[in-house]
Amino acid sequence: MKRATHSRKEASHERIVEAAARAIRRSGYGGSGVADIMKAAGLTHGGFYAHFASREAMLAEAADRAGAETVAALTRIAADAPPQRAMGSLLRAYLSKEHLEATERGCPAAALGSEMPRQAPEVRRAATRHIKEMIDLIARQSPEWGGPAAHERALVTVATMVGALSLARAVDDLRLSDALREAALNHLVPVNG
Repeated sequence: MKRATHSRKEASHERIVEAAARAIRRSGYGGSGVADIMKAAGLTHGGFYAHFASREAMLAEAADRAGAETVAALTRIAADAPPQRAMGSLLRAYLSKEHLEATERGCPAAALGSEMPRQAPEVRRAATRHIKEMIDLIARQSPEWGGPAAHERALVTVATMVGALSLARAVDDLRLSDALREAALNHLVPVNG
């Protein structure tokens, strides 16, 4: 009986974290209330503290989940492509119309970047860890992997791709949104990538 209860609690915890990870990308940290997240997870607000010590603890897990999902998706895309085309495949997927429109499933850095400085340290720590993983993933796709040029190029690439997606989502002009993504792709993707 105890294992079944523990298993239900774990499943409920997972539903809360999943709902919170979607909510923060869709509505931001400030727009993601505990009551709404618990409702989206199919649970009552009163059960929140059985799972988390604080709202910040939940947000940290949500930021961790959202970042991990993005890095995992980009890693799969790179792994599924021939090595010489991995970078191009990864960038085309990241800067795609589908990713642009999938805010609540997409990259949290692009959705939440401007809110990060005002978050609790544990939330920022989770986001930072996954941004570093993105930089490392991009650097590993470089022909200069292992050298300082690969890391510096990866820093610029991640900043460009996240910035382009953020701006493309921010504007209310569809042609400008498309142009921002396309310009970033044209700049970042090698001619044969």
